[in-house]
Amino acid sequence: MSASVHRTQGGVHLHEDRLTVTSPVLMWVKALDLLMDKMKRKGFNFSMVRSLSGSGQQHGSVFWKRGARVTLTQLDPSRTLHQLLQDCFSVSDSPVWMDSSSSQQCENLQAAVGGAQILADITGSRAYERFTGNQIAKVHQRQPEKFQNTERILLVSSFAASLFLGDYAAIDYSDGSGMNLLDIRTRCWSQICLDSTAPDLEQLLGVPLPSTSVLGPISSYFVHRYGFSESCSVVTFTGDNPASLAGMRLQQGDVTVSLGTSDTVFLWPQQLKPSLEGHIFCNPVDCQEYMALLCFKNGSLTRERIRNQCAGGSWEVFSAALRKTQLGNNGNIGFYFDIVDITPPIEGDHRFDSDDTEVSSFSPEVEVRALVEGQFMSRRVHAERLGYSTRTRVLATGGASSNSDIIQVLSDVFNAPVFTIDVSNSACLGSAYRALHGPVAESGVSFFDLLKNAPEPQLVATPHSAAEQVYAPMLKRYTRLEERILQKTRT
Repeated sequence: MSASVHRTQGGVHLHEDRLTVTSPVLMWVKALDLLMDKMKRKGFNFSMVRSLSGSGQQHGSVFWKRGARVTLTQLDPSRTLHQLLQDCFSVSDSPVWMDSSSSQQCENLQAAVGGAQILADITGSRAYERFTGNQIAKVHQRQPEKFQNTERILLVSSFAASLFLGDYAAIDYSDGSGMNLLDIRTRCWSQICLDSTAPDLEQLLGVPLPSTSVLGPISSYFVHRYGFSESCSVVTFTGDNPASLAGMRLQQGDVTVSLGTSDTVFLWPQQLKPSLEGHIFCNPVDCQEYMALLCFKNGSLTRERIRNQCAGGSWEVFSAALRKTQLGNNGNIGFYFDIVDITPPIEGDHRFDSDDTEVSSFSPEVEVRALVEGQFMSRRVHAERLGYSTRTRVLATGGASSNSDIIQVLSDVFNAPVFTIDVSNSACLGSAYRALHGPVAESGVSFFDLLKNAPEPQLVATPHSAAEQVYAPMLKRYTRLEERILQKTRT
């Protein structure tokens, strides 16, 4: 309903340049109105809610107009939020994670701090077009009058928290790490990054807070309109990826491999190793720790392509091929990319025999194993560059995690036991866990102690005894061959 009124497709406006992608702020506000009203009609007892938290899509930003805070702190419970806030935003369409129109601002930021690696050392990531700092710089440069009329800049997560709080909510450390502005070591805004982005930015962003912080009691608007208890507390909201880490209860040394349309790797690194690829964020459940994230575009769709080409479209035949072929695939290694990937930026199929000679084809069964082994070697190689080292356990989620033969290869390549988690929306579950933890975090209760009775992941695969002996040399070969392909691509 909101999407049709605001004329979006997939919740966004794709602009003529095909690079600029935005979402109407008021569409998000209206969506919250609709959700809360539906829950009220269904008889949900809001008075039972002791605390709440939430998550928002990472890298989106909201620009509040001068004077908006007065409106936000004096909301009339007889009217909808959509009606009350319709004139509160200096930028009506918010830049979102799909936006890639700030390349020049990325170049400027990296040049100002001394290079991409230095920026990654400070903020956890090199400059990315979707990251909020670069989007703020673009608004400042191209829409100066709107920037001048801005009172506060928030992320989607802290914006949503502000609606429940009835005041501007602080940006939390974890979601703030995805802005190219926060110093991930000091947990303060980096002055050189702020100065390189826009004037007076520290005041516009406010002071960042730990992701476990209690922001205050819920707004009287929600007390009177929906029946929340006045004692209900609002815990900082965070990004969807950090919230997923909380939902999966990832622990230090663990790695989560999410096998979907895109494959995503989360890890709780034991050492801080910012890189030019992937991202380091402040940890959402322990403010002294970190999380790392990698995204691989070529996931399930690539697996389906090879299934169709080599297994007659049958997952049963695909799985049988994995069972029939040996660990290490007799030295054959494959790289399969339908589209240019993020990590690494390679496109096309590349096959190598045991002598590292590039070949044009494999037999169908060898092709299937080369695909699966190659994908998981890529996940491990790039995770290790971001600090993954101890093989404690792999948590597998996403569609392909239900295929036991694919998961066995994952276990062998990582030389670690694999567990699966029965969670349909880990970001939502993580938000609920964080809402429970926030009010007791300051008293020293750890996130994991609080949730020690929550359902545990189920063990589904253990590595073969020969796995490390087979894959240790193959991982080194994979790294060399990947670099060879990249060098060829650059020339």
